[in-house]
Amino acid sequence: MLLALLAQTSRATSTLSSSSLLARRSLPIAFTSHRNISTNNSCNISNINNTRASAISGTRIRSIRLRATEPEQSPFGNSNSNNNDIPNQNSRLFSTLISSPEEVETNIETNMEDTKDVLPNGFLEDIPLELTEDERYLFDLNGFLIVRNVLTPEEVQQANAAIDKHQVNMKDRSDDALRNATPNTAFYGTGPPRKDLGGVLEWEGDDSKIFKSILAHPKLVPRFHGLLGKGYRMDHLPFIIANDKGGEGFQLHGGTVDCGTGEYNHNLAYTCHHGTIRSALMGCSVILSDHYAGAGGFCVVPGSHKSNFKMPAGMIDGERYQEYIMQPVTRAGDVVLFSEGTVHGAMSWKADYQRRICLYRFAPATNSYGRSYFSAHTDGDASASTRWPEKMYEGLNDAQRAVLEPPYANRLDRPNINEDGSIVITTRNGRKKTHDSDVFGTKYF
Repeated sequence: MLLALLAQTSRATSTLSSSSLLARRSLPIAFTSHRNISTNNSCNISNINNTRASAISGTRIRSIRLRATEPEQSPFGNSNSNNNDIPNQNSRLFSTLISSPEEVETNIETNMEDTKDVLPNGFLEDIPLELTEDERYLFDLNGFLIVRNVLTPEEVQQANAAIDKHQVNMKDRSDDALRNATPNTAFYGTGPPRKDLGGVLEWEGDDSKIFKSILAHPKLVPRFHGLLGKGYRMDHLPFIIANDKGGEGFQLHGGTVDCGTGEYNHNLAYTCHHGTIRSALMGCSVILSDHYAGAGGFCVVPGSHKSNFKMPAGMIDGERYQEYIMQPVTRAGDVVLFSEGTVHGAMSWKADYQRRICLYRFAPATNSYGRSYFSAHTDGDASASTRWPEKMYEGLNDAQRAVLEPPYANRLDRPNINEDGSIVITTRNGRKKTHDSDVFGTKYF
């Protein structure tokens, strides 16, 4: 049985290109599977598809532990950085489902080259099927969560190449009315203003591919479900934020209780009831250049999503209580998820290379803050007036397309993303639908 498992696993191998994280490496790793043994003596793995399950003759793998040492990264995903501030993630757990009355543990030695078809993009990463207990605790404690290595170095390079191609369209926030920090304060910086670049989901061909992948990325969907609920949706148009050395940051803002006014802000609120976490609006910052300690960029006041009072004078501008303002250390390819109910901002950029992130906002199925989805992009076709710009839909799979739905409840035929990336329509019973049609003369009330 073990030989069959090993043989089938080896058939799923593929040689990685020299630009890949795992290129030219053949380090032994421990492949540990916990599985239910069926009465059938055969044990056939078809493959472990897209982070999820594997069909084993009557069983499913629950977890795979892979160990490897990664090469150092450059600020933009190459392999020559000397930054040692980011925790080494040599041991990661790939989690899938199991329902087993009997479990055994099997250790199989394999090579790094044997894993490209076992894990997405050949990348070794923790991919749970739901928000883990550790992540639940950390998000509830701090109001943000760092998901490491969502994008591979190759994908980071591809995303940055697309930005380079379109950077002529970057818009400087140079006017006084567009500045995000108070002059002569800690967040203001000493050099050029921040630069914004939109349209990332509308670029032609492969230029938008990496950015579209974030909508329903298999490493993010379980976290989105845990923090926003199933049926989550994109709420704002995503865009690139860039800063050159000395570039302006962003004074602290947001908060379930607004940090500036002290007023309750239901549009951004964080809640947790009986173990269920929800953010009315969640930021998703895709890191495209390294943010080492002291480099600047995204900063946060941990725990402020549960604060009941406005901030002390001077703290919003970073002039007081700096010791309570944290700049997370991140590497290109990481993703920072944060409740907009958590007070956050950006420190001025101090690194010699350009800071780059792509910022998305997502919301629960029934929530809406932005309104870009509510536009007639179809020459007056009222049936399509709640669609995003048409180019966004090009090349999307069903899961990614589901995230672009307008706000409405799950029970009203909303597409939900399953753990395997497929879509299920959540709905009411047919008799209720018929009754609503009889009463209101429309399909939905």
